[in-house]
Amino acid sequence: MPSIVSVENLRKAYPGGFEALKGVNLEIEEGEILALLGPNGAGKTTLISTVCGITVPTGGSITVGGFDTLTDYRATRDLIGLVPQEINLEPFETVFNTVSFSRGLFGKPRNDDYINRILDQLSLGDKKNSKIMALSGGMKRRVLIAKALSHEPRVLFLDEPTAGVDVELRKDMWDVVAELKAAGVTIILTTHYIEEAEAIADRVGVINGGQILLVQDKSEMMAQMGQKQLQISLSEAVAEVPAALAGYELDRADDGLSLTYTYDTNGERTGITTLLNDLAAAGLTMTDLQTKQSSLEDIFVGLVKETA
Repeated sequence: MPSIVSVENLRKAYPGGFEALKGVNLEIEEGEILALLGPNGAGKTTLISTVCGITVPTGGSITVGGFDTLTDYRATRDLIGLVPQEINLEPFETVFNTVSFSRGLFGKPRNDDYINRILDQLSLGDKKNSKIMALSGGMKRRVLIAKALSHEPRVLFLDEPTAGVDVELRKDMWDVVAELKAAGVTIILTTHYIEEAEAIADRVGVINGGQILLVQDKSEMMAQMGQKQLQISLSEAVAEVPAALAGYELDRADDGLSLTYTYDTNGERTGITTLLNDLAAAGLTMTDLQTKQSSLEDIFVGLVKETA
């Protein structure tokens, strides 16, 4: 797939010397959902703001749909929809007028049918004549998405779109994102919810300290970086791991009643069969075996710790 957003050696420094972005390189493919994960202060919002033209970069270049964000600002901004973290809406205006007004700001001709279609898609059709002040927090977030889509952008940035939204509504929002992707919209979202990335993203990027640590297909990331753990429950507690088992680098539980063996799922041999034989030879009796696959959260935490 061709890249619709291309970021090269992007830097952003502030007076005083603080660098929010340190040479970021990122290619976003047309039609994909990219989830950008990172702790607070990692540079997620700064990156989005800079791509959207809200923040001026210190160095590097950004193109959207082949247009440079600095020299062709209007052309790039027309291609982008942005849903910010903060809910900042006119409380006394109706939903329909709020979204329609956003379309007009981009110089698009009036199109009530299109606006109604967006509102229906976001389950706001029955609220179109309601004032913003009468909506719930989750509905207001949907209005923000409708506003961002009002001028028919090809790229949609969602900055923490489900922050403060309950679990049920969060899953509804995931369905909305999936429908937008099906309609051909490229979506980039920042999130603190690991399950959000696991549920809806095609690729996952990890950012920390103003640098992109990794961008990879979600399933490939899990396969290549994920590890599996085998937890061995023992019939009797052990004070320490027997010397004969030292080569397996087993972790002993505090109570001594279980041992944990970590192995690579992509290795030619897991070593489990040999381990179990050596356990018996060491006089240890097992009562149960359980395996656990590393989650995306485990991988994310590990990457961030490496750069801390």
